[in-house]
Amino acid sequence: MSQQVSSPPTSNRLPTLVTKERELSWQVATNLLISFKYAWAGISYSFQTQRNFRIHVAVCAVAIASSIVLHLSSVEIAVIGITSGLVLALELLNTALESLVDLTVKQTYHELAKIAKDCAAGAVLISALVAVLVAGMLILPPLATLIMSAF
Repeated sequence: MSQQVSSPPTSNRLPTLVTKERELSWQVATNLLISFKYAWAGISYSFQTQRNFRIHVAVCAVAIASSIVLHLSSVEIAVIGITSGLVLALELLNTALESLVDLTVKQTYHELAKIAKDCAAGAVLISALVAVLVAGMLILPPLATLIMSAF
Protein backbone atom coordinates (compact mmCIF):
# COMPACT_ATOMS: atom_id res chain seq x y z
CA MET A 1 0.00 0.00 0.00
CA SER A 2 1.59 3.29 -1.06
CA GLN A 3 1.11 6.46 0.89
CA GLN A 4 0.16 9.64 -0.87
CA VAL A 5 2.37 12.64 -0.14
CA SER A 6 0.46 15.89 -0.03
CA SER A 7 1.91 19.34 -0.35
CA PRO A 8 2.43 21.18 2.91
CA PRO A 9 -0.10 23.90 3.63
CA THR A 10 1.09 27.36 2.69
CA SER A 11 0.28 30.49 4.61
CA ASN A 12 -1.72 33.16 2.81
CA ARG A 13 0.45 35.89 4.24
CA LEU A 14 3.78 34.39 3.09
CA PRO A 15 3.18 33.16 -0.47
CA THR A 16 6.53 34.36 -1.80
CA LEU A 17 8.45 32.32 0.77
CA VAL A 18 7.07 28.98 -0.38
CA THR A 19 8.06 28.01 -3.90
CA LYS A 20 6.97 25.15 -6.12
CA GLU A 21 10.41 23.57 -6.30
CA ARG A 22 10.61 23.41 -2.50
CA GLU A 23 7.10 22.08 -1.78
CA LEU A 24 8.53 18.62 -1.23
CA SER A 25 10.90 19.58 1.55
CA TRP A 26 12.37 16.09 1.79
CA GLN A 27 14.11 16.54 -1.55
CA VAL A 28 17.87 16.98 -1.37
CA ALA A 29 19.46 20.04 -2.95
CA THR A 30 21.12 19.06 -6.20
CA ASN A 31 24.13 21.36 -5.81
CA LEU A 32 25.86 23.72 -3.40
CA LEU A 33 24.33 26.90 -4.82
CA ILE A 34 20.83 25.51 -4.34
CA SER A 35 21.75 24.60 -0.75
CA PHE A 36 22.81 28.21 -0.17
CA LYS A 37 19.57 29.40 -1.75
CA TYR A 38 17.56 27.28 0.69
CA ALA A 39 19.67 28.47 3.63
CA TRP A 40 19.13 32.08 2.60
CA ALA A 41 15.38 31.39 2.30
CA GLY A 42 15.40 30.27 5.94
CA ILE A 43 17.26 33.38 7.07
CA SER A 44 14.96 35.58 5.00
CA TYR A 45 11.87 33.84 6.38
CA SER A 46 13.07 34.36 9.94
CA PHE A 47 13.91 38.01 9.32
CA GLN A 48 10.51 38.67 7.73
CA THR A 49 8.40 36.80 10.27
CA GLN A 50 10.26 36.69 13.59
CA ARG A 51 10.41 39.93 15.58
CA ASN A 52 13.04 38.55 17.96
CA PHE A 53 15.32 37.60 15.05
CA ARG A 54 15.15 41.18 13.76
CA ILE A 55 15.93 42.49 17.26
CA HIS A 56 18.93 40.16 17.55
CA VAL A 57 20.20 41.24 14.11
CA ALA A 58 19.96 44.91 15.12
CA VAL A 59 21.69 44.38 18.47
CA CYS A 60 24.44 42.32 16.81
CA ALA A 61 24.99 45.03 14.21
CA VAL A 62 25.24 47.71 16.91
CA ALA A 63 27.68 45.60 18.94
CA ILE A 64 29.95 44.87 15.98
CA ALA A 65 29.80 48.47 14.71
CA SER A 66 30.59 49.78 18.20
CA SER A 67 33.54 47.45 18.51
CA ILE A 68 34.92 48.69 15.20
CA VAL A 69 34.34 52.38 16.03
CA LEU A 70 35.99 51.93 19.44
CA HIS A 71 39.02 50.29 17.77
CA LEU A 72 38.81 47.02 19.65
CA SER A 73 41.39 44.42 18.68
CA SER A 74 40.57 42.03 15.87
CA VAL A 75 40.32 39.19 18.41
CA GLU A 76 37.82 41.16 20.49
CA ILE A 77 35.77 41.98 17.40
CA ALA A 78 35.89 38.31 16.42
CA VAL A 79 34.68 37.23 19.87
CA ILE A 80 31.75 39.65 19.64
CA GLY A 81 31.03 38.41 16.11
CA ILE A 82 31.14 34.76 17.17
CA THR A 83 28.87 35.24 20.17
CA SER A 84 26.48 37.32 18.07
CA GLY A 85 26.49 34.72 15.32
CA LEU A 86 25.68 31.98 17.81
CA VAL A 87 22.67 33.94 19.04
CA LEU A 88 21.40 34.31 15.47
CA ALA A 89 22.04 30.63 14.72
CA LEU A 90 20.16 29.55 17.84
CA GLU A 91 17.29 31.88 16.96
CA LEU A 92 17.08 30.19 13.54
CA LEU A 93 17.06 26.76 15.21
CA ASN A 94 14.39 27.97 17.62
CA THR A 95 12.22 29.10 14.70
CA ALA A 96 12.73 25.77 12.94
CA LEU A 97 11.86 23.80 16.06
CA GLU A 98 8.77 25.92 16.74
CA SER A 99 7.59 25.39 13.15
CA LEU A 100 8.17 21.65 13.39
CA VAL A 101 6.34 21.40 16.71
CA ASP A 102 3.42 23.45 15.34
CA LEU A 103 3.26 21.15 12.31
CA THR A 104 3.25 18.10 14.57
CA VAL A 105 0.64 19.15 17.13
CA LYS A 106 -1.60 20.91 14.60
CA GLN A 107 -2.74 23.81 16.81
CA THR A 108 -3.56 21.64 19.82
CA TYR A 109 -1.98 21.98 23.24
CA HIS A 110 0.49 19.32 24.27
CA GLU A 111 2.73 19.56 27.32
CA LEU A 112 5.73 18.07 25.48
CA ALA A 113 5.33 20.63 22.69
CA LYS A 114 5.39 23.38 25.32
CA ILE A 115 8.53 21.92 26.88
CA ALA A 116 10.28 21.70 23.50
CA LYS A 117 9.41 25.29 22.60
CA ASP A 118 10.29 26.65 26.05
CA CYS A 119 13.65 24.87 26.10
CA ALA A 120 14.55 26.17 22.64
CA ALA A 121 13.58 29.69 23.68
CA GLY A 122 15.63 29.25 26.85
CA ALA A 123 18.69 28.30 24.79
CA VAL A 124 18.32 31.51 22.80
CA LEU A 125 17.91 33.53 25.98
CA ILE A 126 21.04 32.07 27.57
CA SER A 127 23.11 32.68 24.44
CA ALA A 128 21.79 36.25 24.17
CA LEU A 129 22.62 36.97 27.82
CA VAL A 130 26.13 35.58 27.37
CA ALA A 131 26.59 37.64 24.19
CA VAL A 132 25.47 40.81 25.99
CA LEU A 133 27.82 40.03 28.89
CA VAL A 134 30.78 39.40 26.58
CA ALA A 135 30.07 42.47 24.43
CA GLY A 136 29.59 44.59 27.53
CA MET A 137 32.89 43.45 29.03
CA LEU A 138 34.71 44.28 25.80
CA ILE A 139 32.89 47.46 24.73
CA LEU A 140 32.14 49.27 27.99
CA PRO A 141 35.74 49.99 29.16
CA PRO A 142 36.83 51.79 25.97
CA LEU A 143 33.41 53.47 25.74
CA ALA A 144 33.74 54.74 29.32
CA THR A 145 37.25 56.01 28.55
CA LEU A 146 35.96 57.82 25.48
CA ILE A 147 33.10 59.41 27.43
CA MET A 148 35.37 60.43 30.33
CA SER A 149 37.90 61.99 27.94
CA ALA A 150 35.13 64.20 26.56
CA PHE A 151 34.76 65.90 29.97
